Amino acid sequence: MIDLRFLRDNPDAVRASQRARGESESRVDDLLAADEARRAAVAKADALRGEQKAVSNKVKAASKEERPALVAAARELAATVKAAEADQASSDAALREAHLAIPNVVEEGAPPGGEDDYVVVREVGTIPSLDAPLDHLELGEKLGAIDMERGSKVSGSRFFFLTGVGALLELALLNMAIAQAVEYGFTPVITPTLVKPEIMGGTGFLGAHADEIYRLEADDLYLVGTSEVPLAGFHSDEILDLSGGAKRYAGWSTCYRREAGSYGKDTRGIIRVHQFDKVEMFSYTTLDQAHEEHQRLLAWEEEMLAKVEIPYRVIDVAAGDLGSSAARKFDCEAWVPTQGRYREVTSTSNCTDFQARRLNIRHRGASGRPEPVATLNGTLATTRWIVAILENHQQPDGSVVVPAALRPFLGGRDVLAP
Repeated sequence: MIDLRFLRDNPDAVRASQRARGESESRVDDLLAADEARRAAVAKADALRGEQKAVSNKVKAASKEERPALVAAARELAATVKAAEADQASSDAALREAHLAIPNVVEEGAPPGGEDDYVVVREVGTIPSLDAPLDHLELGEKLGAIDMERGSKVSGSRFFFLTGVGALLELALLNMAIAQAVEYGFTPVITPTLVKPEIMGGTGFLGAHADEIYRLEADDLYLVGTSEVPLAGFHSDEILDLSGGAKRYAGWSTCYRREAGSYGKDTRGIIRVHQFDKVEMFSYTTLDQAHEEHQRLLAWEEEMLAKVEIPYRVIDVAAGDLGSSAARKFDCEAWVPTQGRYREVTSTSNCTDFQARRLNIRHRGASGRPEPVATLNGTLATTRWIVAILENHQQPDGSVVVPAALRPFLGGRDVLAP
């Protein structure tokens, strides 16, 4: 959630953020009104409690003759205090509801607009010249690497098996991602994939995109769509020591997404599926270091893409496509030859203090007082990369050349052959 002090001092900046996102500016006024009402209710309740304490002291010191009137006044005042406290509780709830309705304030420089209003930052690599290329599923089936038919038989549509070299390729890719993360000082973590509602909600995933999430109703737990969620919850209700720099984690997890609303989209192969694996970078840092940390995460994503020798582009995601927690997001999109276009394979977001305020994660600032941290996340490798690796490195005979940096993680194999 956003900083209420920032809102009070800069309401027009929050309104501008709402406009950039294509969301209602009236929610800003609703939150300002709820904040004012809550502060008034607190002040009233505090004043009445002070008056109640004073009357109570008078009762104790009163003479026998004065006591009955004072006791009656104290009883009447107690009822008034109770009503004021009920009003305060109601105003607290109204403020929280209005507060949760406002997404993070968009970082200056992010393009306004919706899904199609992104800005291309750069294109990297040479698009391969392929004569009648096979798509990743045809290649995967020839290699004995991907089995969609049995995935559907066992679990339903948009599920799959990775078999043989397919399983080895994914493990190699994710292990290379972990190795790179460790090289740069990340702590590797294998995370839970089930989380409590307060953790899922704290990261901002129970808002507009709640229908994307699998929920286990009997246990009141959610299956995560990214290890960002458990890694954000890892330090909930804690005060961190950031005096030595950012805390960085690399989470390996299986991820689950319902893909609600995607009927008919990317039904072939493993581009859009219900279950996949991913290594996710997650950083806790100070607010003044968040922008620089965001650029570092993006650079590490690009380093991984360079290692697998895939043409890609970086886009600056438009404000209306950010998601509620992010103030700025960059995607890396890999070239997919058989589609003749770029498809997202990584994403990195700066969530500033939005998640930390919800999850009560703080550090001690220069004043020594606790203040919210900034949280950031970025994909380092995921199952979808297999699509781009197979298609961009395919050979006319149906084999696939293994990128040089990946070979040590594949037992030295340089070619995957049917």
